[in-house]
Amino acid sequence: MSNSLWIHYARPRPHWYRLSEAEQREKQAGWDALAVKATRAGAARIGVYHIRGQHDFQTVELWHFPDAESAFAHWANLTGAAYNEWFAFSNNIGLPLENPAYEHAGS
Repeated sequence: MSNSLWIHYARPRPHWYRLSEAEQREKQAGWDALAVKATRAGAARIGVYHIRGQHDFQTVELWHFPDAESAFAHWANLTGAAYNEWFAFSNNIGLPLENPAYEHAGS
C-alpha cells in the first residue's frame, strides 16, 4: 500500500489552553480538513495514540503515505495552517528496508 510511514509526536503548547473551546474546535476543524485532503491523495491514517509514562509528548499519530514527498507535503500544509504554533511536535519518516537480509531473517 505504502512505502512511507510518518510518525508524528505532539503535545499542546501552553497557550493552546488559553483558547476557548470554540476557537480550539475551529482550528482543529481546519487541520482535520487537511487530513481528509491527505487521505484523498492516497494517505492512510493508522491512528492517534495517547502516550503513557515519561515522554516529552502526549500523543503519537501514525500515517502511511505513498512516498516521503507526500508526507512532507502534508506537514507543509499543517504548518501553513499554523498547527506548529499551537503544538510542540517531533516528526519521523520511516522508509522500507531494501536489504534482502532483513526481509528473509528468520525464514
